[in-house]
Amino acid sequence: MRPRIVYVHGGGPKPRADLLRAEWDRALLGRDANGTSFLAYWAPLLHPEPLPDREPDPMEGRPGAAARAEAGAVGGSDTGAVGGRGAGAVGRAVGGSDTGAESGEHGAESFPPPLEDPARFVARTAAEAAEAAGGRASRAGGTAPGGTAPDRAASGGAASGGTGGEAAGTAEGGAPGRVGGGALDGWLRDMAYLAEALALAEEPRPGPGAEPLPSTPSPARPGRTALFRHLVRRVYQDAHAYFLGGAGPAVRQAVADALDAADAGRAADGGGPLVVVGHGLGSVAAYEVLADRGQPVDLFVTVGSPLGSAEVQGCLAAPPAVPSGTALWLNASDARDLVALDHTLRPDYAPPGRVTDVLVRNASAHHHGAADYLSDPLVQGPVRRVLGRIA
Repeated sequence: MRPRIVYVHGGGPKPRADLLRAEWDRALLGRDANGTSFLAYWAPLLHPEPLPDREPDPMEGRPGAAARAEAGAVGGSDTGAVGGRGAGAVGRAVGGSDTGAESGEHGAESFPPPLEDPARFVARTAAEAAEAAGGRASRAGGTAPGGTAPDRAASGGAASGGTGGEAAGTAEGGAPGRVGGGALDGWLRDMAYLAEALALAEEPRPGPGAEPLPSTPSPARPGRTALFRHLVRRVYQDAHAYFLGGAGPAVRQAVADALDAADAGRAADGGGPLVVVGHGLGSVAAYEVLADRGQPVDLFVTVGSPLGSAEVQGCLAAPPAVPSGTALWLNASDARDLVALDHTLRPDYAPPGRVTDVLVRNASAHHHGAADYLSDPLVQGPVRRVLGRIA
């Protein structure tokens, strides 16, 4: 008998599957799992090319990675001109990397790029996600990935429990305040505005008496805001594809396949504990598969999960509840994680006695990195205790 563990990664492009699985093994277990861990690798469904082996994953929030990804975006970038002042400022702000060095402009600190109004950012991000979903449907001949029709309604607040649609009025300069009526729009809006508030809160403070009180509120540091907005955009676009763009069935199939592989190994060994770990959007896919299958799971771990969001709950296939086969559920989040806006699942997922919510400190640059969650003792401890029952 040997324990088995199934990982379900979050949104955004990822490294090759074997590299990602090994990274999660090291973060959670401190060693290679020796063939007892399985990865539900669904990234290629939305991001066909894996990240180069030596390129840091922007979604891990490592120094400079998210900044480089944001600075390299084409058109409408929050960082200002690509490869120019904005790119250099962002690189230095979040990891010391001067991504605009090739332009020869090194005085970016004196000329911070203008920040896009948050309502404009929200409207543009929602429009981009809808356009991407339309493109995927066209390429698939009018069907969703996996050959099925989109599995969630993409319009109307009723699909999300009556929220979503309004983007906080009208943006400066006449930008539309209405996002597009999608079921996840309220979640996007809340993440975007919290990103700006968090960037301002993490701005370095001068010493006592070193600087007079400003006459108006200080703007958030552009590079810090760009880093958080990069996270928000990636997460929202993949969540939109999952819930509203038809990608959900194929993502869930990847999770089911990993669970089947783990079960086959357990059957060959005569049984053993099963732990399922989901990060970000991966926690949603893992939850939906477990809720549908009802298979026995000794411990379900969600980290940086949006399952507490009312908009996300409104898009689930069934009302929120602990999956029938799940013995224990551990939910960990950082209070500063923009994706996990609601940090407590116990009030919404009955029976609450099987759910434990815990706040941890995620030291990644945007506080959402999977490796930082998995290496926290409050996450490692329960997992290792379950896996160690027969080790």
